[in-house]
Amino acid sequence: MAAEDTNKPRDFDMLKHDIKNQLSNIQLALEGLRYEVEDNNSDLNLYLDSLTQSAQKIDKLLEGFE
Repeated sequence: MAAEDTNKPRDFDMLKHDIKNQLSNIQLALEGLRYEVEDNNSDLNLYLDSLTQSAQKIDKLLEGFE
């Protein structure tokens, strides 16, 4: 049981790292879409902004566990 408890912080750090990596990929893809889509209308901007803000909030939540 004690060995399991000592692995939890390391496992959690690995999980945070993996989530942050995926968030970086999502944020890069969103920025790429902003520049690649020719018809950059207000609806598209609303969706992209919403997704970007959500990714940033998740990132900040993870920073709270450091």
